[in-house]
Amino acid sequence: MASAEPTNREIADVLERIADLLEAQGANPYRIGAYRSGAASVRAAREPVAALVRAGGGKALRALPSVGEGLARVVAEYVETGRSSLLESLQARVAPEEALATVPGVGEEGAHQIVSEIGITTLEELELAAHDGRLGRLDGFGPDRVITVELSLAGLLSQSARRRMTQRVEAGEGGSRDRPDAEERPSVALLLDIDAEYRTRGEAGELRTIAPRRFNPSGEAWLPVLEKERDGWLFTALYSNTARAHELGTTHDWVVIYYERAGHQHQATVVTAARGPLAGKRVVRGREPESREHYGISARGTRDGGASPSAASHA
Repeated sequence: MASAEPTNREIADVLERIADLLEAQGANPYRIGAYRSGAASVRAAREPVAALVRAGGGKALRALPSVGEGLARVVAEYVETGRSSLLESLQARVAPEEALATVPGVGEEGAHQIVSEIGITTLEELELAAHDGRLGRLDGFGPDRVITVELSLAGLLSQSARRRMTQRVEAGEGGSRDRPDAEERPSVALLLDIDAEYRTRGEAGELRTIAPRRFNPSGEAWLPVLEKERDGWLFTALYSNTARAHELGTTHDWVVIYYERAGHQHQATVVTAARGPLAGKRVVRGREPESREHYGISARGTRDGGASPSAASHA
């Protein structure tokens, strides 16, 4: 059965979401305003905007007030493919809490609660949590608030993303804590290479920087962003700008790496280990055994051959 065409409200919600994320990243106010005006125009249109696209492509949208060529391409892509590459790219450039905070009904405190208490990091995972009851079990998320979140997400998630999440649930793969199989995620060695390149080029001032909205009262564009394609993966790396990172003073140590390939989208966090056999080394959080293997260190802190890291370094 063919998927229903997106409604004007759903298309307008996507444009509003783009505007929110542009604002969070300190984009040009005129560009932000263009997307908000375009959203209002689409929402107020008397005929289905999707039908305009089907009949005349992006050019047909230019007849709508406040819809220019660039915005028309965004709308046409969403109608024709069920996704917005611009929206997905913007979502990948912000920390999970910051992205979730822009969803109506969530807010900054709610986003922190969602990430820290049930491990949600994407809009797809948030939608699933709203439907399976996990969101409603959080303090402060009563039935009315959960419904607001559900309605807000309805027009924000692309059809393809929602279909992927539905397939995962029907296959019994569960929700937010699942990860792709080892064959479907980058190796620890590759993630550490991306991490090293990001930190080196960031410190050298070679990367584009953005001004995150949270924890940045001066509006300074301090957060470097690395976007790179390697070994068939699309990577976006940036320092963690979460409340926890600021609390621990690790904003320039924790690196969040978003990766995507063949429809699989996930993330990893690389940190400097503070204790144990990997102390002082960069490791992929949650993949410590593979990180030890990468460095040739056993669980007891010895290198291959039996010598401890410190002893080996002084041999």
